[in-house]
Amino acid sequence: MKKLRVEEAVGQVLCHDLTRIVPGTMKGPQFRKGHIIAEGDIPMLRSMGKEHLFVWEKREGMLHENEAALRLAALCTNAHIRSGVVAEGKIEVFAEMDGVFCADVARLNRVNAVPEVVIAARHSYSAVKAGDKLAAMKVVPLVVAEAILAQAEAAAGTQPLFALRPYSLKTAWVISTGSEVAQGLIPDRFTPVIMDKLKAYGIRVIRQVVVGDDEVLAAIQTARKGAGGEKPELILCTGGMSVDPDDNTPGAIKESGAEIVTYGAPVVPGVMFLLGYYAEGIPVLGLPGCVMYMKATIFDLVLPRIAAGVRMRKQDFTVLGNGGLCLGCPECRYPVCPFGRV
Repeated sequence: MKKLRVEEAVGQVLCHDLTRIVPGTMKGPQFRKGHIIAEGDIPMLRSMGKEHLFVWEKREGMLHENEAALRLAALCTNAHIRSGVVAEGKIEVFAEMDGVFCADVARLNRVNAVPEVVIAARHSYSAVKAGDKLAAMKVVPLVVAEAILAQAEAAAGTQPLFALRPYSLKTAWVISTGSEVAQGLIPDRFTPVIMDKLKAYGIRVIRQVVVGDDEVLAAIQTARKGAGGEKPELILCTGGMSVDPDDNTPGAIKESGAEIVTYGAPVVPGVMFLLGYYAEGIPVLGLPGCVMYMKATIFDLVLPRIAAGVRMRKQDFTVLGNGGLCLGCPECRYPVCPFGRV
């Protein structure tokens, strides 16, 4: 940095905040670091008792924080992700549509391991709305060596760190299992809950069938093939998901030809959850009873990814144990809570 008289500093960049104090009215920064001094700023600066200013001295191989922030933003933007305006060395990126925010966490960690570089993002696989803030980035000092940015860019690799996946699945079948429901002995309280959750992601239930415990396999096979031109993009099975001898749903899903990704998850509530995929890509879910009466369960953690067509793997469930315990708060504020945040 260098010291200049106020009149000589026009067009230069401030190296630090300049505080203005007006008793009883304000005490705070009148000019922020990174501000470019204009001719019209001179009267205010003089009224603040400023005769000299410390400004940034441009040197080869060094970047101003705003320039650095723009280069970091270039590592993060992608289809459906837009950059905001750089200010005070920080820039933010936003969602241009509803979808699932996906971050390559391993590469993000490598970038953040570079000294003086900061990229702070929301949790990967968060469901977001158009206009939501996704991440913010900056460098720590006012000026940074260009070599530092080159190191961050090398750590990021050739692909953007973030992606926004739109919700792509549109139709679902629900297979409600249980002789007591099929015989009308108890009302089906499960399906209305599922329909509300699916609707939030643009998925419509085109058919529901209610079957006894011994009819699950045939119902799943029919759903997979479709009936009356109503082939679903998602199949959900409720009931019969426990380990009781007459709980046939997990076995029926496997016997129907699904490749089982997981039966059981380190998430409470939701331990007895099942996810599989058919060869044609249709996901099939076995939902435990907790989905019916708990606000936040394993279903809420995976549904955004399923709706966006993000294929899940066994390891995606393994890591859910860290944060997979719902604390059962009297006033549930999910998703603004630690549940499911890995």
